[in-house]
Amino acid sequence: MAYPDRDAEYLNKLRDYYAEARRIPSHQRVAELIGFSKTAAQKLLERLSSAGFIIRTPDNDAWMPTKTFFQRSLATSAVRAGSPEMIEPMQGELFLIDDYLVKKPSATIMIPVKGDSMTDAGINDGDLAVVERDKTAHPGDFVVAVVDDEFTLKELAKEKNSFVLKPHNKAFSIIRPKDALEIYGVMVGLVRRYFR
Repeated sequence: MAYPDRDAEYLNKLRDYYAEARRIPSHQRVAELIGFSKTAAQKLLERLSSAGFIIRTPDNDAWMPTKTFFQRSLATSAVRAGSPEMIEPMQGELFLIDDYLVKKPSATIMIPVKGDSMTDAGINDGDLAVVERDKTAHPGDFVVAVVDDEFTLKELAKEKNSFVLKPHNKAFSIIRPKDALEIYGVMVGLVRRYFR
């Protein structure tokens, strides 16, 4: 038997399933995952649809997630890097990571970071740089630039009347392009996963 007051718990089970399988399961699979009848599973999916978490596919043969399905809880208080403080994650508003990081989806690309030339700026090997292609670059911005037919992520800086690319690791030298500097995009965010 399904309990509507536990729909948030059931939704989280579906989110975990989706993270692994990249699809919303069938009524039968939902019933198996959550432990109730196929009819109760159908009613759950209908309630989640009414709440805006899932919709039917255009050919009406399966369920698919909406943008709301991917929202996460945003805590009402920030976490301190010093003294401990209680965090109440469920009391905050709902939060969608894309809304926070991506302002122009058509011009935004995620680029894996390779190397350690930016570690002193907190940009590490394996991070994902969120790069906006049509954003105007200014000195002080972290940019992805094309130098000698290769892409590099550095801080855009100015020396006299020329633009240079400044690494954030003393083991690396400033890049002073001989020709015109081509900016591919400006880094607007960074994603890091600590457990692989």
